[in-house]
Amino acid sequence: MAVPSFHELRRPVLETAAEGEQSISKVVDLLADKLSISEEDRNELLPSGTQSRFSNRVHWAKSYILQAGLIRATRRGHFVITEAGRDALANGPNPITDDYLRTFESFREFVARSKSGSRSNSNEQAIADVSTEPSSGATPDEELTAAHKEIEANLANDLLDRVREASPDFFESLLIKLLMAMGYGGATGEVGRTLGRSGDRGVDGVIDQDPLGVDQIYVQAKRYAVDNQVGAGDVRDFFGALNLKRASKGIFVTTSRFTPEAQRTAADLGMRIVLIDGQQLGRLLIRYNVGCIPRQTLELKAIDESFFDTDD
Repeated sequence: MAVPSFHELRRPVLETAAEGEQSISKVVDLLADKLSISEEDRNELLPSGTQSRFSNRVHWAKSYILQAGLIRATRRGHFVITEAGRDALANGPNPITDDYLRTFESFREFVARSKSGSRSNSNEQAIADVSTEPSSGATPDEELTAAHKEIEANLANDLLDRVREASPDFFESLLIKLLMAMGYGGATGEVGRTLGRSGDRGVDGVIDQDPLGVDQIYVQAKRYAVDNQVGAGDVRDFFGALNLKRASKGIFVTTSRFTPEAQRTAADLGMRIVLIDGQQLGRLLIRYNVGCIPRQTLELKAIDESFFDTDD
């Protein structure tokens, strides 16, 4: 089955605790087997790459029911069910919702404490800040990741709008700066340059890969509106320009999109031509901090389970 939401996992975690003292790492494996989670879903990682999605959801399920007093910690990394937890299994809803958890004073105090900032635990603040009943069943970690992606997508669109409003010379210069930031040209100094409005036979910029400029990458730039796609003819023209220069590498960048025919043409030509459309360009500008600057850095920490999951 697919990975359940962390709301749906609260009751299974509680049921496991009802069988006796448990450790969270053991519960992850037990529930994966009990719920017939496939190997693929067990191993699917969060975008951070630090934890599996299934393990993350089990941990968050445990965190919520712990704050409501349905389980209690016994020793390092271990917990047992409480009387409130047994009553929840007998009389509570399935799945165990946030609204049900709010019937417990300890959970209400926990959320209030988090919102007031009286404690700075990252898990607590995340619980206080995210929506109480996400329709997707995503954990706070997943909600934060989705929010980050949305922010970056909006930023990428804003960057592209600015680039389209700028002059062609600015666009060509920006691309050279971006490619240099990506490591093209190495550390040999002023190795990237635009070639001016003459177009230099269909090429807008060049990057020297060595100090003498023996190995060069040529750049073509098309500053188009969103609905003005780059066609196969433009790719063939760029291919011809590269042949005239006896070049073997070219990068074709546009603020719009390439038609399927243009993509097939680039793939079929016997030369290395890389196509970068507007969507990819926006992502690269953000990744390499070209045209944008970091506004805020968030450091999210998590429990070191290996530290606590021991009988010592």
